[in-house]
Amino acid sequence: MSEPSTRPVTFLAGLLAETAAMVRFWSRLPLPRLGPADDLAEPPPFARALRMLPLAALIVVAPVAMIAALLDHTDLSALVVATVTVVAATLITGAFHEDGLADVADAFAGGRTAERRLAIMKDSRIGAFGGVALAAQFVLRVALIADLLERFGGWAALLLVAVAPLARVAPLALMVLLPPARSDGLAKSVGRPETMALAVAFAVAAVIFLAVVPAVVGPAEALAAFGVALGALTALAAQAKRAIGGVTGDVVGAGTLLSEIGLLIGLSM
Repeated sequence: MSEPSTRPVTFLAGLLAETAAMVRFWSRLPLPRLGPADDLAEPPPFARALRMLPLAALIVVAPVAMIAALLDHTDLSALVVATVTVVAATLITGAFHEDGLADVADAFAGGRTAERRLAIMKDSRIGAFGGVALAAQFVLRVALIADLLERFGGWAALLLVAVAPLARVAPLALMVLLPPARSDGLAKSVGRPETMALAVAFAVAAVIFLAVVPAVVGPAEALAAFGVALGALTALAAQAKRAIGGVTGDVVGAGTLLSEIGLLIGLSM
């Protein structure tokens, strides 16, 4: 049994390890071992560790925001800055979410049965619907970020920081609301998120969003952003339930991009 004086240290070491695990799960950022509780050989305790996802999201998006802020002080157009920003974000995440969106688009639009759609989602090749979805999301993100840069200048970088945690946490609700669509997929293997961990993550993400966004763009736009993102996730959840009977890791990845785009659309209204 641990001594009382060591319990806070052990708890903080655990939180640090969970944050590192979430950064590694959601990005390609090279993180060394952070403390004695950070075991690189063990898979992250996803169901509990996601409570640290908002902090991990801030770490992942920080380089992207810095690029946007720095390039905003050059003579480059907002469109060029936004394009470089989106490309940087994609490289940092390893196209993690983009891959999910492409698979979902191909499966939902190209398959006729749940079994066929799940098989398409496991295929590493990208079809026509996936290609269109990838192109559409890149165009939308670039255009929306360019619009924010033109309207708010360097403050747009701060908006990207505020959006990132919520865009990553909100789609995890699909893993609670829907059953796993397959018995061997990522959504099944990582486990159902712990209710308290998800509640903490969502609360922290919402606080970060509300601490920044209303002050920059206004309360109405912040509310619109919530509404558009919620609408996009609701539509995705309904379609996933109808098409494959539940949720997969690809669906959650697609939901992350849809949430981000929905939030950015609301901020641009």
